[in-house]
Amino acid sequence: MNDETKNASPSPAGPLRGLRVVEFAGLGPVSFTAMLLADMGARVVRIERPGAVAMERGATMRGRECLALDLRAAEGLATARELLRHADVAIEGFRPGVMERLGLSPAELFALRPALVFGRVTGWGQEGPRSQEAGHDIDYLAVAGALHPIGPAEGPSVPLNLVGDYGGGALYLAVGVLAALHEAARSGRGQVVDAAICDGTVSLLSLIHGLRAASRWRDERQANVLDGAAPYYRSYRCADGLHLAVGAIEPQFHAEFLARLGLDGKAFVQHDRDRWREQARALEALFAREPRAHWEALFEGSDACVVPVNNLAASTRDPHLVARQAFVELEGELQPAPAPRFSHSPSLPRPATSVVADAHWLADWARPAKPGP
Repeated sequence: MNDETKNASPSPAGPLRGLRVVEFAGLGPVSFTAMLLADMGARVVRIERPGAVAMERGATMRGRECLALDLRAAEGLATARELLRHADVAIEGFRPGVMERLGLSPAELFALRPALVFGRVTGWGQEGPRSQEAGHDIDYLAVAGALHPIGPAEGPSVPLNLVGDYGGGALYLAVGVLAALHEAARSGRGQVVDAAICDGTVSLLSLIHGLRAASRWRDERQANVLDGAAPYYRSYRCADGLHLAVGAIEPQFHAEFLARLGLDGKAFVQHDRDRWREQARALEALFAREPRAHWEALFEGSDACVVPVNNLAASTRDPHLVARQAFVELEGELQPAPAPRFSHSPSLPRPATSVVADAHWLADWARPAKPGP
């Protein structure tokens, strides 16, 4: 955060230019959603507790005007209400009831701004037996059924916090907020968006539930095409200890995969489940003979769906990602670039700035927004 830019006028770009968002600082999903909205041009003011230790930094903090307010003090609460009076969106990620105890319940917010979209992201949702319990990504995945099928047969693996916090939480919050804004533009009425990570994770499992209903998914770990059982959809260790990812699902891609390796299709019948383990062991032995660079060269330019398993550092140097400018440098730090991409109104990552809620800044916030380029 750059103190030299305090109260500097924001200069957003992107399709959400003119949108005003108040973010109540919290960990995980709400920060990521705020980053997405800010990248796409929204003016986002992040309300932080004075003296709070920054738990997040870098990309997930970018693009915001950061304002320290004590919401338990009358002055801080009054300032927050003034911001909300002119906001289009408010987002928060506290436990159910916290905003109500602060005097910022949905009813109170809609009294200030009838068309306000109030996005709330939690692990368990605003209601339900677990709604007041603590939890983290692994807990929400476990209850939703997403943790069980991920990993080797011996036990589940933890897929970072991508599936729950960000996939089932932040992205569903962002989609819900934008959908509610679309409806508010027609009706003039705001609404609460209850984005529960457990709900979003269940939704992400729609394909798997469909496969299971059609008797095409076994409720076991490493027993299905997409969970590492199939020899043509998993990773392999090479001679140098590095790994390749193989995703040759379609028959023509599987045929290309075998052809590049010089393997007989009769010995590697794709959907012969009884021989999957035997095929996987043969491929493990084959890939272990040469370093990964050998295999990368062999599969380059093909439709065999074989690529290197990059670590984070290697991903920043990957030729394809470099060509697409998937990373940007911001204040000396290499960060993921905004996504998705827009042909007419491109997003623009901007550093976070500290602001003070003085009369000039509040007047600027209250000034009617000017959407468009």
